[in-house]
Amino acid sequence: MTADRPVLGILLMLGFCILAPLGDSIAKILGPTIPLGQLILTRFGVQAVILIPLVVLAGVHWRLSPRAWRLATIRTVLHILGIGFMFTSLQYLPLADAVAIAFVMPFIMLLLGHFVLGEEVGLHRMAACGVGFVGTLMVIQPNFLAVGWVALLPLAVAVIFALFMLTTRQIAKEVDAIALQAVSGVIAIIILSPLMVVGITVDFAPVSLVVPSAHEWWLLAAIGLLGTFAHLLMTWSLRFAPSATVAPMQYLEIPVATFVGYWLFSELPDTLAAWGITLTVVAGVYVVLREQANARRLAQNAPPAV
Repeated sequence: MTADRPVLGILLMLGFCILAPLGDSIAKILGPTIPLGQLILTRFGVQAVILIPLVVLAGVHWRLSPRAWRLATIRTVLHILGIGFMFTSLQYLPLADAVAIAFVMPFIMLLLGHFVLGEEVGLHRMAACGVGFVGTLMVIQPNFLAVGWVALLPLAVAVIFALFMLTTRQIAKEVDAIALQAVSGVIAIIILSPLMVVGITVDFAPVSLVVPSAHEWWLLAAIGLLGTFAHLLMTWSLRFAPSATVAPMQYLEIPVATFVGYWLFSELPDTLAAWGITLTVVAGVYVVLREQANARRLAQNAPPAV
């Protein structure tokens, strides 16, 4: 078992917050021309191709117990669903808005961490996440008026990834992060390949195949690389810190997504959404600062090492 190291967990989650919106932006670029199933299969295929050789060369133990296999399979299914809903929402919503709406997830994570894992969640953190949830609703409202029910897809992403992170927390301390991601890549290929065959057979567009251009091949590879390393960082963060500690840190993914959305798509949130994003970010930063203060206080009060 690995001892909790909250500061390291927070730094690793920060890396995830930077890489994840970059991967989402590439999915937004490719979405109009590359079918959803092909995007997801490529994402996990690149992950498997990168990590399986690393696991073998490093001699990392990746024989999972029956319990770990069950959790890894559940985790992979949740991951596939979450990515699928997110990539779909990005075809209709601005990048920053889709990410911001999905940020009801840390609020869900705090509840799950408290009631399912028995992790301590203070009143101040709960209140701050409540404020962040109000900010999320402010982002949903104008998008719902513009595109309808599709604006709710990031809410489904939030629930799915809350369960995904909870499952990761259950398995992260007994399975090496690289081995876990390699296994997830293989499981995803096993699940998605038959679905792609069926989709091609019945000519179902979302799970059909097209021949990408040379430029699109590079972008598809980038989706796999960014997704692989982003979720490695997320997995490592949960190995070193409780979910209630690192989940609020993900609020910083919102300003990163706002910057990337403006840089690549000239998208900026409207006034109401901007205020909602601001509320969400302020609430998240408050939680992070309070967590750091708690960590320093615990370190000062800890008994000296023998």
